[in-house]
Amino acid sequence: QVQLVESGGGLVQTGGSLRLSCTASGRISNTWVMGWFRQAPGKEREFVAAFSRSDSTTYASASVRGRFTISRDNVKNTGYLQLNSLRPEDTAVYYCAVRQSGGLRLNEREYDDWGQGTQVTVAS
Repeated sequence: QVQLVESGGGLVQTGGSLRLSCTASGRISNTWVMGWFRQAPGKEREFVAAFSRSDSTTYASASVRGRFTISRDNVKNTGYLQLNSLRPEDTAVYYCAVRQSGGLRLNEREYDDWGQGTQVTVAS
């Protein structure tokens, strides 16, 4: 099992930036995939971005592409989600999740372990 600890959420003004971190520990493979998801009040959880450690591929949803950047530190087993040009509609609880292998996935059901979530609030 993998434990994920997130940090970095907070309250920002429209146009501001935040960087979320997600550190993985436990029995993690060298081919892990980290995904970021978010859930706004009253809405379903949605995919934001993901990267694959094995082939360094990344993918971001259309709603955040060009504003959010996903990256990682393989030595620290830590993933990052840089949130720029934030909008009020980005307000949500952001979750990181890991699957041990198999490439990028956009479906939350294909991830095995989840972080506790971190709140991002963008004031207008």
